[in-house]
Amino acid sequence: MSGSDEVLFEARGALGLITLNRPRALNALTLDMIHAMSARLGAWAGDADIRSVLIRGAGEKAFCAGGDIRALYQEGAAGKAYAERFFRDEYRLNRMIFRYPKPYVALIDGIAMGGGVGVSVNGRHRVVCEASLFAMPETGIGMFPDVGGSYFLPRCPGETGLYLGLTGKRLRAADCIHAGIAGANVPQAAHAALIERLAGGAAAGEAIAALHLDPGAASLAPHRAAVDRCFAAESVEGIIAALEEDGGAWAQATRAELMTKSPFALKVAFRQLRRGRALDFEGCMKMEYRISQRIVRTHDFREGVRAVIIDKDQSPRWEPAGLADVDDAAVEACFAPLDGRELSFEGTPA
Repeated sequence: MSGSDEVLFEARGALGLITLNRPRALNALTLDMIHAMSARLGAWAGDADIRSVLIRGAGEKAFCAGGDIRALYQEGAAGKAYAERFFRDEYRLNRMIFRYPKPYVALIDGIAMGGGVGVSVNGRHRVVCEASLFAMPETGIGMFPDVGGSYFLPRCPGETGLYLGLTGKRLRAADCIHAGIAGANVPQAAHAALIERLAGGAAAGEAIAALHLDPGAASLAPHRAAVDRCFAAESVEGIIAALEEDGGAWAQATRAELMTKSPFALKVAFRQLRRGRALDFEGCMKMEYRISQRIVRTHDFREGVRAVIIDKDQSPRWEPAGLADVDDAAVEACFAPLDGRELSFEGTPA
């Protein structure tokens, strides 16, 4: 076993094993962890003895609860360039995982949110279990569903991805599979067996399929028609109106949830996810990088992080407070080119 205390690496037989090792911080990603993972994945890609890679989280609560948002908040308040480095290197790691030449298995045991989604859902094999809890809750902190959300959310069935990206809905194992977020359910009791099969050189897909168990009915399934109808609207306001017109209990609860989010972030995320439908993965990441560099400097990001993560009063004061007051030009400005600072994948594995 090697690596820093925050992320551990082990070549166990034919398996490259990554363990995110910040359990007290719910295994949230730091910039050092991102750099260490990028270097080791690059090395294992060219190692003939490593047939597959598996990533997991230490502790009993989380796979990875996100990126180091507190550091982004603190560094941003000090006027430093941390956000540029963090998002650039995180997104390059996400792309490395998406294009990884060997089977990449994410064992999503516990919470997977934000940055944890980027190092799991972008991989070839996403495995959930009875403890899995997936969400992209970024609009609740004035952010947008990044780390590849532009790519995988629009490719969920129907309008499911837009629903997940705007509301931050939390999903358990059955819903993750229903939404296409994960491909298999392997109970916790079988995780050691999966790792040992991969270490023994078994093909990843076959090893996972042999241990897969039906997770049961998805709670999203009964609402799919309503999701597809309401979230097919051409604007966030249109979605709100469709939910009001529906009038059912699910629609009322969904509308109420949307109304707690940052109006500015909702409009950015809506535009981001609609545009992501027509982009390849690299195009999505380049778009997300442009947005990231603008949105972390907004009032709503600072206020959302303060309310949810720093002070934890859960009472953000959004500016503007309503969707009607959001400046469309300000939303569009988030997508404008970055002069001389565009995201580049030069030097990363294809």
